[in-house]
Amino acid sequence: MSALGGRLIALAALVLACAIGAGAAWEWQANSYGKQLAEQADDYGELLAKKDRAYGREREEAASVALNQLEEQQGARRALESRLQDQTETHWKEMNDAQQAQARLRDRLATADLRLSVLVDDGALAGQGCDGGGREASSARGVVHGAVRAQLDPAHAQRIIAITDEGDRGLIALQACQAYVREVTK
Repeated sequence: MSALGGRLIALAALVLACAIGAGAAWEWQANSYGKQLAEQADDYGELLAKKDRAYGREREEAASVALNQLEEQQGARRALESRLQDQTETHWKEMNDAQQAQARLRDRLATADLRLSVLVDDGALAGQGCDGGGREASSARGVVHGAVRAQLDPAHAQRIIAITDEGDRGLIALQACQAYVREVTK
């Protein structure tokens, strides 16, 4: 048995040596793969960090462009509001001036300082045998020489002035609306 015992010892030593070698190889390979995985993780981390920085720069640039566009739009809006405010002030000034002119005209008509008259066709009156309120002499204002004029009743003149006042205010309001639409649609 000594030969068999020597073989068993040799076999046991060989198995033990193989086990130790396999364990050492396993450990070495695990360390090697661990280092490779760590390097890959570091490389991947650096790649992700680069992508994050690039994405961050891209987002910052996009935000900057959006802010610039917003500032431009706000500037355009402020300019439009300023132009519209100027137009509104002009409209109210024109409306006030027209109302004051109409009020002065009404006052002059009421005090008989001013009389409204109309041109009358000579042929129509001549056939009726009437001169329609008399002839006025020509003046520097360009009245046709010898034209027949009839003076209007002050109450009728007041109504005519009221109608023209409403018309004037309507025209001023229309012009203001048209100017507003032109400004807003630029």
